[in-house]
Amino acid sequence: MTALATATAEAPALRYKRVLLKLSGEALMGDRDYGLDPQVVNRVAEEIKDAVARGVEVCVVIGGGNIFRGVSGAAAGMDRATGDYMGMLATVINALAMQNALEKVDVQTRVLSAIPMSAVCEPYIRRRAIRHMEKGRVVIFAAGTGNPFFTTDSAAALRASEMQCDALLKATKVDGVYSADPAKVKDAVRYERLSYLDVLSQDLQVMDTSAISLARQSRIPILVFSIFEHGMFAEVMQGRGRFTIITDEK
Repeated sequence: MTALATATAEAPALRYKRVLLKLSGEALMGDRDYGLDPQVVNRVAEEIKDAVARGVEVCVVIGGGNIFRGVSGAAAGMDRATGDYMGMLATVINALAMQNALEKVDVQTRVLSAIPMSAVCEPYIRRRAIRHMEKGRVVIFAAGTGNPFFTTDSAAALRASEMQCDALLKATKVDGVYSADPAKVKDAVRYERLSYLDVLSQDLQVMDTSAISLARQSRIPILVFSIFEHGMFAEVMQGRGRFTIITDEK
């Protein structure tokens, strides 16, 4: 057996071939109160590069809460639809920043926006997005669903369904789903596995109810893990590491 064949035989098999990574805008802030931390963005880009190098087809949805939240704007008296459109523009800023970081580490990346912005990115076309992924490019979906009143969690579940992803990965600051915020509740219980109905009935706040319901309908497992643990994204692709899986499969 050749050295290459031996290395291939010893490499862990991928459990998920095509995945959607959902990143919150807040995860890209680092220790800042607002905006982007370039070091965090670059480190996340390295995590994605590692997964792509192992043969995973990756698409990404990034929130915009580090720049603007439509719900917060509405609470301050702004029209909700206007606030949500502003939030969509914030996701485009984050998408372009992530594209830049990925291309700096030699990962071909395309940003597809649900709101046409031909000067800076491509319009979202489902078949085009699938073709990009088949060619090994990372696809970043920007501007949510393109409609107000829908969160980027819903956009992530929608795009994962359209791309026929094997899993939806929710990258957070903690290593899974807990019964309460572990930063505030010391005895919060961590779950290894949950059903979609468990999440909804216990109001666990992993993702919004629309996203959970759509993932359940499309039979897409949701894996919740910490993006701050080095190499964890690629580990989860092989069914290893520390994460919580949400699925109805036994």
